[in-house]
Amino acid sequence: MVYLRSGEGAMRPHVSELVINWHITEACNYKCRYCYAKWDGAGRELLHDWTRVRNLLDELQAFFHPENDANPLSQHMTWSSIRLNLAGGEPLLYHDALLRALEYARSKGMGASIITNGSRLTNDLIDRLAPLVSMLGLSLDSADPSRNIGIGRIDSRGSLLDVDSLSEVLVRAKTQNSALRLKVNTVVNALNHQEDMTPIMHALMPDRWKVLRMLQVVTSDLAVSSEDFLAFVARHDALREVMCVEDNDDMSESYIMVDPLGRFFQNTAGQKGYHYSSPIDVIGAERAFIEWRFSAGTYAARYRDALVVGRE
Repeated sequence: MVYLRSGEGAMRPHVSELVINWHITEACNYKCRYCYAKWDGAGRELLHDWTRVRNLLDELQAFFHPENDANPLSQHMTWSSIRLNLAGGEPLLYHDALLRALEYARSKGMGASIITNGSRLTNDLIDRLAPLVSMLGLSLDSADPSRNIGIGRIDSRGSLLDVDSLSEVLVRAKTQNSALRLKVNTVVNALNHQEDMTPIMHALMPDRWKVLRMLQVVTSDLAVSSEDFLAFVARHDALREVMCVEDNDDMSESYIMVDPLGRFFQNTAGQKGYHYSSPIDVIGAERAFIEWRFSAGTYAARYRDALVVGRE
């Protein structure tokens, strides 16, 4: 762990990567009842306009460049590089546009990763995707088909993710990129909080397992109590070396997030809905960054806590 001293005498954490989460689409083939990927505003999703995509990525790369002292985050922490994390909705619904964005981000010197529900991971797509990303994130809330149906993790044709096939997919991904890391995201909710997910985690062997309490930003459906959430965490204590736990307060105003229309957006603890900036590619990242509600101190603290337990 590395700390640097700021101008005010405080110690700033130094991390290898600063992560920017771009939710490229609201569309998804699943209908998870607690999904927070629902944004206000009308307009065509930016992903489908290549000129705007390039402008957005240019702005993000310049503003979050490690040597840009004008970025307000630099007063709280330092970083060596940027990683663009693409999420949704389900980002692989538009895999050609997604791959093009990943390639451009890498050409600008940014790292790249993706969060997917795994349902669209074909062999051909894995072969194209794996070399472009340093981390593959899987959204996996249950290994039980009936629970997944209850949650809404089923498509319009009645198809469920074949959880047992995920290991084969990951082996193929590793053959394309031996340095690829796996992260699994699990949203603890009213339907899965009693589940023991140890067997599936042992099968997948993720480098990181992020356990998140269901976030009541858009809906309270399937909300889970603090007691049940903590009981889920305690049940999986044997996986604590890879498990990273985030409760609702940990997720408020502490992520750098961009919505499908190219705006910074943020949730605030105790409030429904999001706060938005103007489109980044239109007014520039520097101006857009000061228009939204973001806690640089909380963001830096989350990275600092991750460093303390060795989960950078």
